[in-house]
Amino acid sequence: MATNKTPFRFGEKLRAVRERKGYTLKVVAKAAGVSESLVSQIERNRVSPAIDTLLSLADALEIDLDYLFKEYKRERPVRVIRADERRRVSENGTTYEEIVRPVEDDGSHAIEAYYVHLPVGDATKRGSYGHLGREFGVITEGKCELHYETRVYQLGKGDSISFSATAPHTLINTGTEPLKALWVVTPPQRFN
Repeated sequence: MATNKTPFRFGEKLRAVRERKGYTLKVVAKAAGVSESLVSQIERNRVSPAIDTLLSLADALEIDLDYLFKEYKRERPVRVIRADERRRVSENGTTYEEIVRPVEDDGSHAIEAYYVHLPVGDATKRGSYGHLGREFGVITEGKCELHYETRVYQLGKGDSISFSATAPHTLINTGTEPLKALWVVTPPQRFN
């Protein structure tokens, strides 16, 4: 069992605090309500403690949890795409303007979002065969129809729609002005 390395190595910190305070294994174990043997194994990183055990040990040693976990805090990046830095893709008169860029680190939670600019009478092409995932859209200007399998949905400014993208789907501008819609897709399709 000594060859297994635990992903979180709290042992050294717990032992250092215990020794600095002059507590024996027995005193800490009793205060935490666990066996002396378990405290010893945790301190030597032979076992990874259950969260309730770790909390009990932290209380017994009067340790702030931030002290135990500070190495494991990850920087969670915030991504900004400035309006003048958006990537754009045009397909048959329709323009897609990227507002959220998918990131590999997002894994199965990756999304992409973009504005769809659809001229009067035009239709999107890419979803006409369907693809894996889900889509969500909000019409911000104009009106349109979403053709989904054999059904047609009339949408106007402020309307939203969401659906499984596996079925064929096409957005058609049926209005008298250019259509603008905010569209979200997962997993990402267009800008990959």
